[in-house]
Amino acid sequence: MGYDLSMRVWRGDAGGGALGDYTVAVEEGEVVLDAIHRLQATQAGDLAVRWNCKAGKCGSCSAEVNGRPRLMCMTRLSDFDPAETITVTPVRTFPVIRDLVTDVSYNYEKARQVPAVQLPPRDPDGKRRMMQQDVQRGQEFRKCIECFLCQDVCHVIRDHEDNKPKYAGPRFFIRYAELDMHPLDTTDRRKLAQDAAGLGMCNITKCCTEVCPEGIKITDNAIIPMKERVVDRKYDPVTWLGSKIRRRDPRDEV
Repeated sequence: MGYDLSMRVWRGDAGGGALGDYTVAVEEGEVVLDAIHRLQATQAGDLAVRWNCKAGKCGSCSAEVNGRPRLMCMTRLSDFDPAETITVTPVRTFPVIRDLVTDVSYNYEKARQVPAVQLPPRDPDGKRRMMQQDVQRGQEFRKCIECFLCQDVCHVIRDHEDNKPKYAGPRFFIRYAELDMHPLDTTDRRKLAQDAAGLGMCNITKCCTEVCPEGIKITDNAIIPMKERVVDRKYDPVTWLGSKIRRRDPRDEV
């Protein structure tokens, strides 16, 4: 059964904007993105919104619905009282381009800073081998759909624009963790994660985990283990001493 939904949608661009009030006819079983599309079709043909799959897998339709970062295609209207006004605004952490579309290029800049995987030579039979449990450990992190909701809700950059140059954010902490936990990868990214990516600035409030639509345990399974690895390298006396002692090269004795 259909009903008239009251909506407030942010309209504007980088120069500023305001919330516009609309009444949109919706049907039972629809999601917020359906309402936005109907608003485009009937009242606001110039409304800018980014979306693609409408199946919760592309991560394109990120927005803030009643102040909470969500995927619009996965936010059911039935979660709200029919008499409630639903407010849709662009994600706050990134600059607005127009209406609900934001400039998320910051995330791609941070992605370029992560060193790629470096694998050792293959075994004599041409294969590389690793334990199944090691495969499964990193599999969780590869579920990320790059909706950047975790980036949006992270107060380190949400509330402090000046932190962005030196802070990668939770999406990329799971990338560092995924690679660092890979048993075949030969690159040590711990110092880079601490210094260039700003891992130490994260105070593990778990807000990123709470908004992840894929259910990735970002804090418990990626950020905290990565912090432990960084601490082991930086403060463990045995590890520290080993890093200071230069391995003797047999060629030096010639």
